Amino acid sequence: MGSLYTDITENNPALPSNPLDPEEFRRQGHMVIDFLADYYREVGNYPVRSQVEPGYLRKCIPESAPNQPEPIETILKDVQSHIVPGITHWQSPNYFAYFPSSGSTAGFLGEMLSTGFNIVGFNWMSSPAATELESIVMDWLGNMLKLPSSFLFSGGGGGVLQGTTCEAILCTLTAARDKMLDKIGRDQIGKLVVYGSDQTHCALQKAAQIAGIHPANFRAVQTFISDSFGLSPAELRMTVEADIAAGLVPLFLCTTVGTTSSTAVDFLPGLCKVAAEHGIWVHVDAAYAGSACICPEFRHFIDGVEDADSFSFNAHKWFFTTLDCCCLWVKNPKSLVRALSTNPEYLKNKATESKQVVDYKDWQIALSRRFRSLKLWLVLRSYGVANLRNFLRSHVKMAKVFEGLISLDSRFEVVVPRYFATVCFRFVNADETDGCDEAVGINNEINKRLLERINASGKIYMTHAVIGGIYVIRFAVGATLTEEHHVRDAWKVVQHHTTLLLSELRK
Repeated sequence: MGSLYTDITENNPALPSNPLDPEEFRRQGHMVIDFLADYYREVGNYPVRSQVEPGYLRKCIPESAPNQPEPIETILKDVQSHIVPGITHWQSPNYFAYFPSSGSTAGFLGEMLSTGFNIVGFNWMSSPAATELESIVMDWLGNMLKLPSSFLFSGGGGGVLQGTTCEAILCTLTAARDKMLDKIGRDQIGKLVVYGSDQTHCALQKAAQIAGIHPANFRAVQTFISDSFGLSPAELRMTVEADIAAGLVPLFLCTTVGTTSSTAVDFLPGLCKVAAEHGIWVHVDAAYAGSACICPEFRHFIDGVEDADSFSFNAHKWFFTTLDCCCLWVKNPKSLVRALSTNPEYLKNKATESKQVVDYKDWQIALSRRFRSLKLWLVLRSYGVANLRNFLRSHVKMAKVFEGLISLDSRFEVVVPRYFATVCFRFVNADETDGCDEAVGINNEINKRLLERINASGKIYMTHAVIGGIYVIRFAVGATLTEEHHVRDAWKVVQHHTTLLLSELRK
């Protein structure tokens, strides 16, 4: 009697006998590397922002998975035909949107090694090399940033690689919450207050929601153009004192070095002083700009960090390391461990009990964790500190070139100071000299239309922000393949579409 099941086809040469056969891995791996190398050779020719319509992929791909194996050659053809058109090309030299996601050969190969080993490094015992390399690399980076010794393992602090800034903020906020509740009682959580500015990344508000902070106790303190939209210590002090007078308990302040909207920089020394007076945990979020602070000429932007409790930046943004890789340092690791640790029987071991090792599972939200330090280690070793600094400086120089081009065209203005490699600018059509809100609204709408036209062309990609009621176009240099001629060509694209839009408006 024949089998009713046809899932397994005997003697089918296309059926892999081993999902991890070394020679087949070698063959297919070479093909994928060649595919990606070709992609990077041509990436500047693709429309930067994907031009597809919602739902496009369902029209291209079958409704169910194949019952029998398909060769990698066929799959890669489909990647080229169906997936690549739906990608917004973050690594394009013409990508100037959001913040960069700079890649590098070392970062990609480090990711390959990390993925290839495929360890689950939750504690020291699960892979000692993963834990120890992470501790070493975080001290290397801390020294490059000239962080105070209190943030390094050698000084009683320590660093950990999180996935994203969102995770870093949630972990530190949770540690601060539990530390405070141990003092005032767990039933007092409704009194805890979290502070940021109206420019702080929305990750702070999300973390506050997850950590159980009452929505009414989240403060987005107003910033002003007179302070270049950095958070003022005086404004923070007034807000904190009003909360104390209302019987609330100030808990956590997230300061920012390089805000998402405009790369504004909060005044760390003054803010830390206010926080110290009231026992507030200070986290410094330098997700974007922290990378630049390895350069001596930019290090002053994090002056005052010595008085903060935690500091983070994203190596996967502007540090040539692939997503995800957020670097977080804390002065008091025990606060993280107390808030985030669990110790089930099946994870108990002699190394942990010796208190001589770090178990990074207790420094993060999840139990499982990837070997992220491997790719960061490859980046640091492959390029060296001097070259990394020069890569970053080259991007800042290109942003200065773009800023200079704007200044030569009277139709445009730079809206806020450029500190790093992001320029916030706009086209000015209606006269705003009398402070007329209507004129501001007209200019906002024109800039919105202009940006959409530019992005729809596919030639370059930029994003926007609204700062102090003003709609600005953000030009963020940082893609690894970008050169000065790409920046100059981008400006020509801006001018071209501005001229076309103006001619339409005058009809």
